[in-house]
Amino acid sequence: CFLHACGISAELTERRMESTEGRTVRLISAEGFEFVVDYEAACVSNTIKNMLSSKGSFTESELGEIRFPEISAPILEKVCQYFYYKLRFTNSTHDIPPFDITPEYSLELLMASNYLDT
Repeated sequence: CFLHACGISAELTERRMESTEGRTVRLISAEGFEFVVDYEAACVSNTIKNMLSSKGSFTESELGEIRFPEISAPILEKVCQYFYYKLRFTNSTHDIPPFDITPEYSLELLMASNYLDT
């Protein structure tokens, strides 16, 4: 499964995160699918980073869980893949492989990346 290759696991237990080291974030699609990603990967998105680091008692920062009612599971999956791709190849001195996007997802991915500020 590609998700496991990228370090994403389907985790259903709820945990409160205390530090960024080893911390994970649960991103939930419109259909309720959950994508558990490393905190560092999720923070590739400035929107997610701001949600998680906001001061106060917000659900997102306390539970490490963010719901995206407007983003479908296939699009959120591709976004998560991009987070790991960006982390891996930022400042790379080697040839960077293309990040493939199927044409039918292009518009939805553009809208999601605009919202997520990635």
